[in-house]
Amino acid sequence: MKRKKYGAIDIGSNAIRLLLVNVFTENGVSTFKKVSLTRVPLRLGEDVFMDGKISQEKAIDFERTMIAFEHLMKVHKVDQYRATATAAMRDASNGSEIVEDVRERTGINIEVISGDEEAKIIRSTHVQDRLTAGQDFLYVDVGGGSTEISLFVNGDMAASRSFNIGTIRLLKDQVNAAKWDEMQVWLDDITKNYKGLEIIGSGGNINKIYKILNKQDWQAINYDELKGVVRELADMTYEQRIMVYRLHPDRADVIVHAGLIFQRIMKWTEGAEIHVPKLGLADGLVKSMHGELSFKDY
Repeated sequence: MKRKKYGAIDIGSNAIRLLLVNVFTENGVSTFKKVSLTRVPLRLGEDVFMDGKISQEKAIDFERTMIAFEHLMKVHKVDQYRATATAAMRDASNGSEIVEDVRERTGINIEVISGDEEAKIIRSTHVQDRLTAGQDFLYVDVGGGSTEISLFVNGDMAASRSFNIGTIRLLKDQVNAAKWDEMQVWLDDITKNYKGLEIIGSGGNINKIYKILNKQDWQAINYDELKGVVRELADMTYEQRIMVYRLHPDRADVIVHAGLIFQRIMKWTEGAEIHVPKLGLADGLVKSMHGELSFKDY
């Protein structure tokens, strides 16, 4: 049996994550075991979507976080790593400067990726293999800065687009009606012959909604269930969400926004159900480093 240890750093608009994974390979079959997941709620998008850049205070905290991640990967003797940054870093006017400072200080090379590349990495986990072979579906990833949507027809991607509609942007009132209309028109166009699609949902908030609904083992969320839990959460105060559902503070203030994004997409496409595999960008980064890895039974 061979073992390799991978590190995956996901620098998002709401939080930064370091996923450490062992991948075991025997007789040509690769399986994985998560070692740890470290999450830092730095919320880079809070600065960027309001001021267009990352503040000096957050830039310092970001560098401290990456130094800590560098040490963790060294202690764990990681064989290979990959670090990517998404909407907040690519929209920040000082993003490239901060990325270079981190590279010089830690040696960590951060890739600032597009929304399309982000969606491609997430899709690489092939969790859609758990659907009926050849089944048409939508893949929807909701983050702090953007929402990536892809349509799959007969197993192949037929359309894909990234929208600057995310939970942090909504929290900061940075999404106007025109942006919603743009998403709706595009969805109406690509799904006009594919109503009632299954949806695969990705992102920390839909994972938490899945848990709140006590779903497990690939059980799906229907529209009424989603609408009900979003209404319940919206009727709670911020503090109640933290106490009743044990949400992190940086989750409690955005989870309703995420639920409403999924709710609108389901309504506009007449989506049948949402499946939540609880896999995201960090898992896709591991897949990009170990191509034989399968998440089908995860």
